[in-house]
Amino acid sequence: MAQKRPDDIAAPASGPAPAKTRIDGIDAARALAVFGMFTVHLGVDSMGLLSPEGYAWDLHSIVRGNSSALFAFLAGLSLAMTTGRTRPLEGERLFGSVVRIITRAVLIALLGLILDMMAVPVAIILTYYGGFFLLSLPLVKLRSGALWAVAGVLAVVGPPLSFVIREAFYNPPVPREAAVGSFAEFFLTGYYPAVTFMVYVIAGMAVGRLDLTATAVRLKLLIGGAVAAACGYLGSWIALGPLGGTERLMEARAHVLFGTPLSAVTDPGDLEELRYLVNDEAESISGQVPTDSWWWLAVNTPHTGTTFEMLEAVGQGLVVLVLCMWLCDRARLVMYPLTSVGRMPLTVYTGHLVAIALIISVAGPDFHTPWLLEKFILWSLILATVWRLVVGRGPAEIILGEAADGSARLVDSLRGRDRP
Repeated sequence: MAQKRPDDIAAPASGPAPAKTRIDGIDAARALAVFGMFTVHLGVDSMGLLSPEGYAWDLHSIVRGNSSALFAFLAGLSLAMTTGRTRPLEGERLFGSVVRIITRAVLIALLGLILDMMAVPVAIILTYYGGFFLLSLPLVKLRSGALWAVAGVLAVVGPPLSFVIREAFYNPPVPREAAVGSFAEFFLTGYYPAVTFMVYVIAGMAVGRLDLTATAVRLKLLIGGAVAAACGYLGSWIALGPLGGTERLMEARAHVLFGTPLSAVTDPGDLEELRYLVNDEAESISGQVPTDSWWWLAVNTPHTGTTFEMLEAVGQGLVVLVLCMWLCDRARLVMYPLTSVGRMPLTVYTGHLVAIALIISVAGPDFHTPWLLEKFILWSLILATVWRLVVGRGPAEIILGEAADGSARLVDSLRGRDRP
């Protein structure tokens, strides 16, 4: 049954195919990333189990930014899987895989543009996602160590480089009218700028080049992820606290709020207001930090594109992935609905945006009602499970797969080659 073949796995470059062609834990982690985006898109007022007065905002803060970073991280992992797993493909097999990736990237990007036209109040990631696939192609022949090195260099160099370019050419920033409206938004100033998110994609590719069935590899990833997340948190805390970063940011905002330097603000209430303003601004950033102070690069809040944020996001992604693999190995039946969602992420992601658009058309922009988030998650689990049992791959994944295979056959035909 062709429709039930894995859509993100490739056999090694040579030798027999692995006994197990798909790792369920990857699908479970991908489902958690999609549900995290549900949580952000629907907001705290759509939660029933957790009220806005309770822990709803805490959950929202945890998944905001981290879910989209995990989504990109797992996209990179899948890219590594489709280009040879632990041994990168070469020659004709690599060429065919690249053709398929390009086809998928273009179609996903076009789908993102179409969904953006529905004017749903969501920063749609799919157009960025397709672009990330294309940017990853020059790296598909690299092994894990080299990919980690590239991700590390970009994580360190990218934030200050972006800061300098945006300060020189995009200050003040241009208001956004869509999820992505220009090359500048895609690379630097958008909701999911490539200068940040390619770190997650490349880190995912590095993980995908490892033998994820090996216990030792999983243990190393778990420990490495915990250390990376801790370093991201502690590094930012030291820079903003003991090193005085928060005060420097308060200094920049004191001129705006009170028209005086921070040293002239002596009222405790005013100082507390300044501190709150800085912390709230850091929590509200969507894409890149402001360029009025270099100390913004010391924050680690979601969607800030700083080195500290990337460390935390990659570290958390590694921990989530390993825990999901551990759970799926031990409770496959219990995890089946979750892995079913993870096997058709494009279908579920697209479906939830269409559903939001339909709800808005009926209820208006104030469509948030308690338990709406839980309903979205529950129906996603039910429909994905039933579809997987009856059909196999999700409808969007089937279309992408057929289009990618068709493109590969067409290119082979134009090159005078016959594909078996």
